[in-house]
Amino acid sequence: MQGIFQNKWSVIAIAVFCSVLWGSAFPVLKVSYEELQMVPDDVIAKIVFAGMRFLLAGLIVLAFLLFRSPRSILVTRRQFFVLIILGVVQTALQYFFFYNGLAKVSGIQGAILSSSGTFFTVLLAHYFYKNDRMNWKKAFGLIAGFSGIVVANWGQELQLSFQWDGEGFMILAGLTSAIATIMAKEMATGIHPFAITGWQLSLGAGILLVIGLPQLSEGAMIWTPLGWGLFIYSALLSAIAFALWYSILKYNNAGELSMYKFIVPVSGSLLSAIFIPEERLNFFILAAIALVAVGIIVVNYRGRRAGKQVKTEQKLT
Repeated sequence: MQGIFQNKWSVIAIAVFCSVLWGSAFPVLKVSYEELQMVPDDVIAKIVFAGMRFLLAGLIVLAFLLFRSPRSILVTRRQFFVLIILGVVQTALQYFFFYNGLAKVSGIQGAILSSSGTFFTVLLAHYFYKNDRMNWKKAFGLIAGFSGIVVANWGQELQLSFQWDGEGFMILAGLTSAIATIMAKEMATGIHPFAITGWQLSLGAGILLVIGLPQLSEGAMIWTPLGWGLFIYSALLSAIAFALWYSILKYNNAGELSMYKFIVPVSGSLLSAIFIPEERLNFFILAAIALVAVGIIVVNYRGRRAGKQVKTEQKLT
């Protein structure tokens, strides 16, 4: 199994697969909101729906880990405390912003705006890592990426708009994701990647449900067979994508892998245009996708010489 996560071509295939799965979440969630008849302003319903999804996803990962490697599911008291922190930040807080923000923007906009997490990660890395400082290449990538996010806000009707609880929440979700990425890399050492995924998803989901369930109004979600199908798919995509991503992240350079995340806004936008009738691609959206994709590739691209140097440093450490 470890060899799959280290082979160059299988790593690329897994990274692309995870990115497409994450991209598919945007149209799936937008369609789910409509199918379950969830009111856009119902914050509590979104919290409960997110909690249900990630609790199921976390339990799926933990069950798989328990079957494959029972000892790996065990963590020390200190590690469990770290996982609680990750659960709060990476699941509860990030997806509070994500779910409620996505309800106020289109699936295409959401896919593009969520890519801000990649650019925030680059900015934070400048302050946290001495060997990951800002340079002209990264600055160009950030300018291109954030320009794409601005252009995306021209939306479907070619009008610049900004809602604090819409676009603002999506950008805050990206910032929270960036913070969680740094935290996971620094704090979760020595924990099996599947255990990180399963525990932080389950713990974060538990927090969302504890907060949301007592306040959930009757009829806030009307469940249908299609709604259940979309819910199960969304839980599976989270379990599979997070588990696989953490696995390849453990054995490969984070910068090289992050480059493939340009596929998330691209696939998310294309799938939203395909599956959501009222959403269409236009010049501004295509330009935004291109700018964001270029930005993600540029800030994460390492030349052959840099790549060899990073691998040498990893071997020495």
